Amino acid sequence: MTRVIAATSTFEGPAIQWFKISPILALLGGALFLILVGSLTPQWKRGWYATASVVTAVTAAVLTGVLWNQMGDDKPSTLVGGALAFDHFALFATFTICLSVALASLVVNDYLTREGEDGPEVYGLILAAAIGGVVMVSANDLLVLFLGLETLSLSFYLLTASSRSRTQSGEAGLKYFILGAFSSAFFLFGAALIYAATSSVNFSTVAVAMENSSQDGLIIPGIGMIAVGLLFKVGAVPFHQWVPDVYQGSPTPLTAFMSAATKVAAFGALLRVFYVAFGGMRWDWRPMMWVIAVLSMVIGSLLAVTQTDMKRMLAFSSVAHTGFILLGVISTSATGLSSTLFYLLAYGFTSVGVFAIVGLVRDASGEATHLSQWAGLGKKSPWMASIFALFLLALAGIPLTSGFTGKFAVFTAAVDGGATPLVIVAVVASAIAAFFYARVIVLMFFTEPPVDGPSVIVPSPFTTVAIGICAAFTLLLGIVPQPVLELVINAGLFLR
Repeated sequence: MTRVIAATSTFEGPAIQWFKISPILALLGGALFLILVGSLTPQWKRGWYATASVVTAVTAAVLTGVLWNQMGDDKPSTLVGGALAFDHFALFATFTICLSVALASLVVNDYLTREGEDGPEVYGLILAAAIGGVVMVSANDLLVLFLGLETLSLSFYLLTASSRSRTQSGEAGLKYFILGAFSSAFFLFGAALIYAATSSVNFSTVAVAMENSSQDGLIIPGIGMIAVGLLFKVGAVPFHQWVPDVYQGSPTPLTAFMSAATKVAAFGALLRVFYVAFGGMRWDWRPMMWVIAVLSMVIGSLLAVTQTDMKRMLAFSSVAHTGFILLGVISTSATGLSSTLFYLLAYGFTSVGVFAIVGLVRDASGEATHLSQWAGLGKKSPWMASIFALFLLALAGIPLTSGFTGKFAVFTAAVDGGATPLVIVAVVASAIAAFFYARVIVLMFFTEPPVDGPSVIVPSPFTTVAIGICAAFTLLLGIVPQPVLELVINAGLFLR
């Protein structure tokens, strides 16, 4: 009789420093609370779901600030067995995402009240998208990055199609899902090629392995496919086809959150992957980024000029801004990192503010997004039109606004990085962009309003607070940007 003795072994998981991942835990706790408690209890009073979402986001932002102060001058480290990076870059990007969640939640509450739709699921999905974004900017591993990317993407697919009263919303959600699935497949296949060439998906290990690897036939296609997956998320040309349709079809407040949060998450991941994992291959991927940046700036600006729908115009404007932000990526320097972070923060405030006001201009049929319907708005609602003009001037990069400081920062980084021709193209594209922003301002203030034209509905206190915060920071980051610039300089260093 044969006697079999089973060997016993113990599995020890990675050590987890719980407080250092507390922002993610706070967002997760808030999402679960809203989804589970909110759905199992009677309908809450108006504004309570939004308040819970804002409190969750603010809590996560405060915890991020505490971690920033505790980190001080300590060297970056890894968390959860090397899966996540713990550095100032990740903390600053996390803070920016949390701010976008808080501001968007305030605006979404007003929208859902007008539409007669209010429930915990929308806010739960917003928080879930934020979790995916935080994981993306902190990821130190291609598979962890993919998990964050999918969490963000799936949440946005559902948010895009969340309006049950508008067929455009469902169509936009379906288109976003189909195209997004292809981009995710590209990313995953690229990660498989990188693993085949380096036997690792950890960023630092991949960087070391690439220095001694002769598998260029796997590495170059792998880098290209990973770039496709991330550039799709930021809406860079030629992966921008989804942007105008999704922006136009999505509920406007959710478009604001999508525009702000997606860019922070995707650019944060793009910077970390291409600076840390693929930093030694910069001479191979920089030419590709040059072409994509030029196409995004030029095509985004030119197509925006031809639009007659406000949301589609802002969508192509977003494509152009993607090209501007890519200048910071191309510089491959600490200055490029810090300038990109500042630009993303400034763009986030402006984007949420501008879409919040777009959602307030309405007529009998709903939102008035055709440009002709904005004629004379400055006479009907001078304060709201003036604030909207401020946001447009910031998007155009006019001095004394956050947009000017952000563009100046990325242009300077690009010149220092040897990309002066790109800066020349960016200046020309900015001049083109200034035209379509100025066209809207002229329509609002120097055109007679139609008799039966739309009007600006009175915003709720939540939306008023959100627009006020966005307008204040749009001015502050343009007039006194130095405190924030000093913060992003400290954040311009990666775990390597």
